[in-house]
Amino acid sequence: MFLNTLKPAEGSKPSRKRVGRGIGCTLGKTCGKGHKGQKARSGGFHKVGFEGGQMPLQRRLPKVGFRSHKKQYKAVIRLNDLAKVNSETIDLLSLKQADLVGNNIRYVSIIDSGELSGAYTIVGIRTTKGAKDKIIAAGGKVEV
Repeated sequence: MFLNTLKPAEGSKPSRKRVGRGIGCTLGKTCGKGHKGQKARSGGFHKVGFEGGQMPLQRRLPKVGFRSHKKQYKAVIRLNDLAKVNSETIDLLSLKQADLVGNNIRYVSIIDSGELSGAYTIVGIRTTKGAKDKIIAAGGKVEV
């Protein structure tokens, strides 16, 4: 195969429409644009979503939803995930070292889900009321 022998696949490049060549080709006179009107003229276009002055659809419908920018810095872990941490004292740095949360996480919350395997001291991490009760019942402490 040589560069000078390359050709597009058969039928992939149809021949262009030759407009304005008489009534025999169905594209004579008005060139397939019909009679008059905005679309028949050169430069006849309008912006996307324009509905002729009517209130466009994207403005008629209400705004929906909300995306918090803080979400990327927050994480939630379960009580049974604490068993993966090697130390008895659990803080944000120890959770990052155990790969329970990502490096860009700034705020962690422990929720009451699963069982606690040992007594842990939680430092600087928010806990739900149920999680705090289970940690204290297992002999651990929650320090703010």
